[in-house]
Order: sequence, then C-alpha cells, then structure tokens
Amino acid sequence: MRKLLLLALAVASPLAFAGPECTTADKAQWQDQTKFQENLKTQGYEIKKFKVTKGNCYEIYGFDKDKRKVEIYFDPVSGKVVKEEVEG
Repeated sequence: MRKLLLLALAVASPLAFAGPECTTADKAQWQDQTKFQENLKTQGYEIKKFKVTKGNCYEIYGFDKDKRKVEIYFDPVSGKVVKEEVEG
C-alpha cells in the first residue's frame, strides 16, 4: 500500500506545479507580446520577467500599481487574468 501511495505522489507531483491552461487558440490570434507588455505598464505594472508558458499563457513576474509583488497568468487572446498570486 505504501509503495502505491509513493508512486501516486511521484506521478502527481509535476502536475501540482503546472501552471494554468490559458488558450488553445492559434498563435496568430494572440495579442502582440510587446504591445501587451506596454499596455500592462500603462496600467502601473512593473514587469521583471515576462514569458510564454507551456499552458499557452502570458505570464509576468513583477509588481502591481500598489507595489505588491505579483505573478499573473493572462489569456494571450483576450488579455484577461486567468490566475493571479499577490504578496502583501
């Protein structure tokens, strides 16, 4: 029984750290990355890191307009927040 539990945990572990799935739309429909980031900056975000995730999201690490540390996943087509983590 214990071996089965360990096996289940080993298989599930990578899934626990996976980010969200944001879109299945063709990349031709995605917003331009540079313009998307510039739009966020005009909203008061300070972007320290920007990347495209395996789940087809635009992800930023940085600070919001209130200077709180954020990690945010956006749908690259609509620009809507899919998942957000805010510190402080």
